[in-house]
Amino acid sequence: MPEKRVAFYTLGCKLNFAETSTIARQFKEGGYIRVDWNDVADVYVINTCTVTDNADKRFRYLIHGVRKRAPHAVIVAIGCYAQTNPDEIVKTTGVDLVLGIKDKFDIIKHLSSIGNTPHIISTDIHSTLPYHGAYSLAERTRAFLKIQDGCDYHCTYCTIPLARGGSRSESLESILDSARQIVKNGTKEIVLTGVNTGDWGRGLEGRHSFVEVVKALDEIEGIERVRISSIEPNLLTDEILEFISTSRCFVPHFHVPLQSGCDNTLRAMKRRYNTAMYRSRIEKIKSLMGDASIGADVIVGFPTESDEDFKESYEFIKSLPLSYLHVFTYSERENTPAAEMEVTVPHSIRSQRSKILHSLGEEKRVAFYSSHIGEVRPVLWESDIKDGYITGFTDNYIKVKHPYHSSLPCTIHHVQLTGIDIDDTMMCIDI
Repeated sequence: MPEKRVAFYTLGCKLNFAETSTIARQFKEGGYIRVDWNDVADVYVINTCTVTDNADKRFRYLIHGVRKRAPHAVIVAIGCYAQTNPDEIVKTTGVDLVLGIKDKFDIIKHLSSIGNTPHIISTDIHSTLPYHGAYSLAERTRAFLKIQDGCDYHCTYCTIPLARGGSRSESLESILDSARQIVKNGTKEIVLTGVNTGDWGRGLEGRHSFVEVVKALDEIEGIERVRISSIEPNLLTDEILEFISTSRCFVPHFHVPLQSGCDNTLRAMKRRYNTAMYRSRIEKIKSLMGDASIGADVIVGFPTESDEDFKESYEFIKSLPLSYLHVFTYSERENTPAAEMEVTVPHSIRSQRSKILHSLGEEKRVAFYSSHIGEVRPVLWESDIKDGYITGFTDNYIKVKHPYHSSLPCTIHHVQLTGIDIDDTMMCIDI
């Protein structure tokens, strides 16, 4: 029989990318040929996201494209949106198979259940959920390694606990085994991912903390770089920071979600820190690693965010030595407390505030890049070529470009940073 073809598309976070990669390996072991998303395939798998309404809209757009390209193909929806809104997916898009959190790693088994009508296999998110490990191996530059899933925080705007359940962790032994497989593949950098990565240890026997993972990975032979994708400020302890500051392979780059620089808004969001704690974490990073890159997530237009609250948030962010911002415009999510709040911010105001913070984020990025002109830093070069140039990232997350040479992809070289180019990358010279 001819081999079947499968294509994948991932929406959302790095955790989703790790899981898609693992599922793709299952299809390969099952005899499928993986093809590009825009090719004609027999099966299309979309790993969905439900953090914002833009992700929902993107999902529907992808379905429309598949129906035009391959009208007889089987379309499978998995991931967060598939868990929280399976009936809506079937009603609005007519996909063939919708799998909740418990069953998404068994897609091949469930393909046989597809009939003439869409099939939904959902999971009670409040039941005991298994932990599924995952890591990506798509290229040798970097791999996303999942170490934790779910969240117990229940922030008022967030659907993740409804989509992924409570916090649970991969065993340290399994994490290290996966790391060794990634190294064996020739991959230079590992990015640790999870819904609440710093909460690692929850659900395991005994008392555990994230610093155990950090220390153990630092001893794995062959790992050249380890990066933490994101970590909550209340979980970023002095012990973690002090160890990373002298680590062999952990890089000076931290992504520390903020969401708001106003304590009133943070309380309404039910975040587990205030601005004073957040500032102390950023200052601690800089005191130990002055060259560290620090990014932050910020939500604008939360229902209770007044003009004064936004101004307070803006001034707080402006005062911090952040390197870049990821700005999200608040969008109502079903079954969350924030969606039921009587006060709302008009969409026009949300958009205006988003533009203001995007501008501030660009100022922060340019200032950070400029502060490193003339320095020599290690760059891990990517595989993609554009206009005769190859790009890569320094250890502290500065994007750099260099004229392409076949010897560069997936290698680490020290270069001197010479200036910022018009495409928001930094130019460099070899040393």
